[in-house]
Amino acid sequence: MAYQTITTETDAGLAVITLARPEVMNALNTQMRAEITDAMRRAGAEARCVVLTGAGRAFCSGQDLGDRAQVADIDLERTLRDEYEPMLRAIYDCPVPVIAAVNGAAAGAGANLALAADVVIAAESAFFSQAFTRIGLMPDAGGTWWLPRQMGFAKAMGAALFADRIPARQAANWGMIWECVPDADFDAHWRRRAEHLAQGPTVAFRNIKTAIRSAWGHDLDGQLALEARLQGECGMTRDFKEGVLAFLEKRPARFEGR
Repeated sequence: MAYQTITTETDAGLAVITLARPEVMNALNTQMRAEITDAMRRAGAEARCVVLTGAGRAFCSGQDLGDRAQVADIDLERTLRDEYEPMLRAIYDCPVPVIAAVNGAAAGAGANLALAADVVIAAESAFFSQAFTRIGLMPDAGGTWWLPRQMGFAKAMGAALFADRIPARQAANWGMIWECVPDADFDAHWRRRAEHLAQGPTVAFRNIKTAIRSAWGHDLDGQLALEARLQGECGMTRDFKEGVLAFLEKRPARFEGR
């Protein structure tokens, strides 16, 4: 599939989707949102791990504000429902692990695009900003859902109200993202992490995503019941049998993803 605003590559079960509008810091326009949605759906069906990253010096600067005519006429409610929601759901609902490799600035909707992933790995020079109030808006693209869950109420409220830049190291310390990596090691590190997931037990990974996300809506009894059901599914896979055999034979497991 040929795209105009993103690039894709797939190798050994790892799909890498790169936002490729570096001249505008990978700002999101209608076409890019549609292409990310399509690429994520395809990758989720074909790969065992997906990485979303950016070209150039930014990960994503959020909504493209460069076209003044388009911005003046934009129906924000429709845009969020018809364009952002399918894109975010394609990332969040992806059945395989999704890593956001944040190589630079992640601002506004671009920050929340990253937070839609399962794991965020950021370069040390990167930063996150809920920049919405600077143009008279409130956080969207899932920001009001993800931020309090990952940072806690107080930090989420401060980030939304003040629109401060949050350096990647601080974001990691706050629990907003998984890890911050020195710039010199960033590319090799996220690829190594992604390759590890692409070689792992995909049914177990899928069920981990389901169980951890469901914890917010369950009491202990409900969560224990869900764990039992999902673990039962894991126990029926070839990967479980291979994992036990590899443990007994003292060798690395060779998972097939089922």
